[in-house]
Amino acid sequence: MTETIRWTAAETASAIADGKVTAVEVAQAHLDRIEAVDAKVHAFLHVDADGALAAAKAVDDARARGDRLGPLAGVPLALKDVFTTKGVPTTCGSKMLDGWKPPYDATLTRRLKDAGVVILGKTNMDEFAMGSSTENSAYGPTGNPWDPSRVPGGSGGGSAAAIASFQAPLAIGTDTGGSIRQPAALTGTVGVKPTYGGVSRYGLVAFSSSLDQGGPCARTVLDAALLHEAIAGHDPLDSTSIDAPVPNVVEAARSGSVKGLRIGVVKEFAGEGYQAGVLARFAEAVELLRELGAEIVEISCPNFTYAMPAYYLIAPSEASSNLARFDAMRYGLRVGDDGEHSAEEVMSLTREAGFGAEVKRRIMLGTYALSSGYYDAYYGQAQKVRTLITRDFEAAFGQVDVLISPTTPTTAFPIGERADDPMAMYLADLCTIPSNLAGNAAMSLPCGLADEDGLPVGLQIIAPAMADDRLYRVGAAVEAAYLSRWGAPLLDRAPAL
Repeated sequence: MTETIRWTAAETASAIADGKVTAVEVAQAHLDRIEAVDAKVHAFLHVDADGALAAAKAVDDARARGDRLGPLAGVPLALKDVFTTKGVPTTCGSKMLDGWKPPYDATLTRRLKDAGVVILGKTNMDEFAMGSSTENSAYGPTGNPWDPSRVPGGSGGGSAAAIASFQAPLAIGTDTGGSIRQPAALTGTVGVKPTYGGVSRYGLVAFSSSLDQGGPCARTVLDAALLHEAIAGHDPLDSTSIDAPVPNVVEAARSGSVKGLRIGVVKEFAGEGYQAGVLARFAEAVELLRELGAEIVEISCPNFTYAMPAYYLIAPSEASSNLARFDAMRYGLRVGDDGEHSAEEVMSLTREAGFGAEVKRRIMLGTYALSSGYYDAYYGQAQKVRTLITRDFEAAFGQVDVLISPTTPTTAFPIGERADDPMAMYLADLCTIPSNLAGNAAMSLPCGLADEDGLPVGLQIIAPAMADDRLYRVGAAVEAAYLSRWGAPLLDRAPAL
């Protein structure tokens, strides 16, 4: 069954539906792969072998009864440990929730189960999704399958690494400032941030509520589209959920073409701080799109320059509010409850022990920005910048169909290299943050390897809100062209673990 782990999700589902392989055999092959390589990668925080095999058997039983199987029935998936999963540990990469087993499923989790997807377990992440490298997990860093001494990106590095190391064909991530797209770029995989509100946030443990968005991670554009279709759609349990039809992302992925499209190159996403190999691969991608029939237009979005400082006021401010619920009184970790300490002291001791350094840093930044006398000067100004960035996008999409840029300024950096330099770490999300502030859709897919280090480079595609299908149309065309040029998927060139 060793070849099974290299099948795409679409191929896997087809093989199960046709009876060429059972869902249990597929699940076991991936569980065996996890056992063989995850000690080197540390993509998973919890492997639910019994739950996965039971879900796979349910798919096989449904097929035996003659039931119609969904397009992802029996396909294994790695779930970022920020979505509640009934009866399965959900820690958000934090000691604060160590061992917590939710009594309910997130809407996204439930939709995966309803689709017959086999959830293998929960993946490692930066604590409460705060980070750009998955080094901020309380349970240790994840390694990049291309080079385990380097980061896989963050905060969803575990999900991306699970896919890149063939431990799962599909995964789920969340994107607050680039945490799906940035790991995808650094691991040579596909990651999509849907339009904000396109995928329910009910049961997603909140970091920054106006920015957080769950989305698909995969090895191909079509696989990402199939997963996107399974998890998207209106949810009355989420007040920010969009009550509108889901764009036809699967059809777009199956018939990708850029002929006649106007594609904008964002002028502000280049220059100082960008690795030469990243810019070289991006320039080649621009030429490829031109060869495929697209019209290339240079676009200026001047307020993108202020996206990062605005983000690092808005996101920590919302985090300081959201994380106030972890007070040692209701659930999770409790320290100092010995009858000698007051409730306030127990809360303080628990938060000191339960939160890591990066979470504490962001809580303090956010609390300061929201404090009396500083709200208007910092948080209020940041929200005004957010409006300007949204207007830049609106102006740009008045001229072009989609925008493109590098996904990240550099390739994967060594674990520990930026641990003591928060600003250098934050710059990893330079190109991805504007889309979160505006709420539109964006994708990262591989566009080659950098000359300096032989590591993956990501191409970012950005589409207007509720035009997610444009991502898949362009992404599928680019992917097909690269596959023809390379002769094999980029991940086939990764060193063996």
